[in-house]
Amino acid sequence: MARLRTARRILMGGAALAAAGWALRDVPAELGVRPLRSGPDREARIRRSPQFRDGAFFNPMPETTLVSTPPPGMLRELAKDRDRRRPAGPVPLRTPPAGDPSPTGVRAVWLGHATTLVEIEGRRVLFDPVWSARPSPAQFAGPKRHHPLPVSLDELPQVDAIAISHDHYDHLDMATVRSLTATQRAPFLVPLGIGAHLERWGVPAYRIIELDWEEEAEVAGLRFVATAARHFSGRTLTRNDTLWGSWVVAGPARRVFYAGDSGYFEGYRGIGSAHGPFDLTLMPIGAYSPAWPDIHMNPEEAVNAHLDLGGRVLLPVHWATFTLALHPWAEPVERLWREAKARDVSIVVPRPGEAVDTDAAPAVDGWWETLT
Repeated sequence: MARLRTARRILMGGAALAAAGWALRDVPAELGVRPLRSGPDREARIRRSPQFRDGAFFNPMPETTLVSTPPPGMLRELAKDRDRRRPAGPVPLRTPPAGDPSPTGVRAVWLGHATTLVEIEGRRVLFDPVWSARPSPAQFAGPKRHHPLPVSLDELPQVDAIAISHDHYDHLDMATVRSLTATQRAPFLVPLGIGAHLERWGVPAYRIIELDWEEEAEVAGLRFVATAARHFSGRTLTRNDTLWGSWVVAGPARRVFYAGDSGYFEGYRGIGSAHGPFDLTLMPIGAYSPAWPDIHMNPEEAVNAHLDLGGRVLLPVHWATFTLALHPWAEPVERLWREAKARDVSIVVPRPGEAVDTDAAPAVDGWWETLT
């Protein structure tokens, strides 16, 4: 009997180790590649960058972007009001419209968190696509999605460009990149260094366009300019070996700005002056905290940045889908709505999958209020 119990323990232990190995099989690839070790051409470009010194990219803004020491009582706060940090019921979804985009207009379909499909003058641009259930190197850990995607990757129409802001897991998702490589033909536009990750994940070099700040490329008749952001990067404990940024997308007559992740900084005025005004700005409004005031702007700062940029319509992103901070689930959009009304700023707050046309922006209807 003792031998039987021992054999059973060995079998159970072996099965557990096999399961753990299976669950962790993709983690090494998820962590990406150190770009300085990915080839001499990329290394040379990185070392020439004005944003690179002493072996890492940095923010030229004088303010720090380091996450500060957690404030006293943070562990207590983590355990308190957990239910308020997620929606009280199912988030309502909409089915994105089919058909060709307008050859003259600007329309956006927010798909959740930062993932947004923008149609500008007949072309489609997909920003920071993340279809995985968790923004994490291992799908059994990390914050879980509060709502499904309103459209599957297989149902996504053909896009003309895929733009990435930085390499954090909630903005750059290996599984999604691999699927888009197989199902789409569009190039990936990325800040300097991120091409090393994409190459490891199977994206052909001819589909990767890496840009430093203020460098630009033309894709499908649209002008893409990589612009500044106040943030950081890293998929491991090593930080800032790839660049982060925002994107200007300009057609012959219309312009869109995507902020990515960023704290507020005075440089938005310069971006607006050089590249604006913008028909639409996609501004992050969630995951802010006093512990990291310089890397994620709050809703009031998002309005400030939108005005600095010369934006006409603001669409909030980076909220509702993943819990990444201690604030209540709907607080970002409630604060944004108050600030927008106080400063006469036009905003749209679509449900995931709902299309909004900047030339006929729908009134805000407070759809999230029943979920708080």
